[in-house]
Amino acid sequence: MKPEILLIEKMMPQIEAALDQHYRVHRLFEAADRGAFVAEAGAAVRAIVTGGGAGASRAIVDALPKLEIIAINGIGTDAVDLEHARSRSIRVTTTPDVLTDDVADLGMALLLAASRRLCLGDRFVRAGRWARKEGLPLARKVSGKALGILGMGRIGRAIARRAEGFGMAIAYSDLRAYPELPYRYVPELRRLAAESEILMIAASGGPQSRGIVDAAVLDALGPDGILVNIARGSVVDETALVAALQEGRLGGAGLDVFMNEPNVPEALFALDSVVLQPHQASATIETRVAMGELVLRNLAEHFAGRQPPTAVV
Repeated sequence: MKPEILLIEKMMPQIEAALDQHYRVHRLFEAADRGAFVAEAGAAVRAIVTGGGAGASRAIVDALPKLEIIAINGIGTDAVDLEHARSRSIRVTTTPDVLTDDVADLGMALLLAASRRLCLGDRFVRAGRWARKEGLPLARKVSGKALGILGMGRIGRAIARRAEGFGMAIAYSDLRAYPELPYRYVPELRRLAAESEILMIAASGGPQSRGIVDAAVLDALGPDGILVNIARGSVVDETALVAALQEGRLGGAGLDVFMNEPNVPEALFALDSVVLQPHQASATIETRVAMGELVLRNLAEHFAGRQPPTAVV
């Protein structure tokens, strides 16, 4: 008999087809009444498959008495109560490594777009303003700039390698220094911001990092500084960020993540200094397939009685 799983959000068609082949899949995203759907199917569900943003609420987890594993199609775990999962001996897996390059690529794309005002230039041309010989404000150079990276894990390191190609001066903050890295370690985030022209957020989400990029950090980055966030919206004090951008205390931002997704502060829409993306850092065909394949591998190993390759709990 096939194990029953709860699929919280859509995946690539070929991955969903593979899930259907090996499991009985209950698709929560198709349900009109999610509470009733979970109540009806929940007694037999042994696995949750979800995304890093959607996670699995404690209410859903508690409605599944036979739950054994939560397989996250992503690297974010802040939308899953890990301690609660641990207390119930529920495994939690993620999909690290396979999305590192795409996230780092988008980080650099946002850095370039915000610095060189690429979106503003695109709108300028489409509106016929270039043809009318109107003026476009000058942008800011990227090559040789001082880049501060908050979080020097897999993604932070991949960003640093790319930034080297632009001749950028790289420094970083993290919970500890990594002596094997050739980059300068700055333990205090406010100091890192003060010494940087661009601050890239690549830190993990969760309670320990919530709101650490606050008004003081943004003020240290300054009116010529640019903030790029490809990590988690919770890492940045979003109210302070909006105020700093509106008041000109921060020069610009490139944002792929937000505090209350998919809701984005409307004040950001009017700011030409801001580039916005809908949490798409890993959204390439190749990477979404690779992530899904790792989810399949984690599930298969678990149900075979073996340790999943990328378990975090």
